[in-house]
Amino acid sequence: MVPSGAGATISELMDATGWHAHSVRGAISGNLKKKLKLEVTSEVIEGRGRVYRIVADEASE
Repeated sequence: MVPSGAGATISELMDATGWHAHSVRGAISGNLKKKLKLEVTSEVIEGRGRVYRIVADEASE
């Protein structure tokens, strides 16, 4: 189990949704970034690989 707010890898998102990798990447790029205008960051974490996170809006905190 991944801690809340820790982000997710493509593989973890595939397991959670049952989607293929290209569909997960498309959802991140097309829906989250372009349509919803959310800021999505990624970083490589040792032992997990590339982890994607939605950046919290400071106004909503």
